[in-house]
This record gives sequence, C-alpha cells and structure tokens, in this order.
Amino acid sequence: MEDFGFILDPAFEATSVSVGKLPLCEVCLQADARWPWLVLIPQKLGLREIEDLNVVQRGQLIEEAVAAGAAVRAVGGVLGLPVEKLNLGALGNVTPQLHLHLVGRRAGDPAWPGPVWGVGAAQAYPVETLAQAVVAARSALNIC
Repeated sequence: MEDFGFILDPAFEATSVSVGKLPLCEVCLQADARWPWLVLIPQKLGLREIEDLNVVQRGQLIEEAVAAGAAVRAVGGVLGLPVEKLNLGALGNVTPQLHLHLVGRRAGDPAWPGPVWGVGAAQAYPVETLAQAVVAARSALNIC
C-alpha cells in the first residue's frame, strides 16, 4: 500500500526511531523514555487528516493502531512501565503530516492524568534499552 515517493516528515526523524513498516503505516518509537510511545504514519502522499484516507485505508489504520497497542505494551515491559491506559491522538498541530500517537499511560506517570504533550523535556533512552524497545515493538507487530 506504500506510495511511490512517500517521504516521512523530517520532524519524525528528529524525534523518533524507526521500528518498521506495516501494510499502511510507518511505525516509529518516540524518543522519550518517560512513556512507551509509538507513532503510526500512513505511507500515502499528501495526507493531513484521517478523512483524506479512503474507507478501506481508514479501517486499515484502526486495525494497525489496535496491533500497535500490543507493541506499546511490549515497550512498556522493556521500560518497566506497565500500561494501564492506552491514549490515541491525532493532533498534527506541529507536524501536519497525518500520524497517530499511541501512548502508554499509567497513574503516577509524569503527566498523569493530563496529556503528555508539552510536559517537561524528553528523556533519552539508554542505548541498550532503546535497542530492546525496538526489538519488543517489532516482535509484537511481527515486523522483521
């Protein structure tokens, strides 16, 4: 389903690490170890809103988001941050390319119960933990 010429917005490259590709979406791990956090970016040109996807693609996006929930929980396991609630957000105010955030939340996390956006400074993953988180997410999503 990937479009020829699809380009990932550079903002994602600066703030996340690639996990791999699903049939519709590029999957990235947000580079903030305070939360298990994945971003799904549909690999279609010129998308800004969910309504820009056709009905089949919208269904595929939801299915991939459900699958990514398991991957967020797997990343939470690596971080020792169990996921009690999965937040799904499609803001796009800063980066207009259509994308969905899936953030694993728990009571007492640094932003609980409010939103994670704009709360403090991102905490970098230790190198080994980042590698383990990517492997866990790939495994949960069956990405080689």
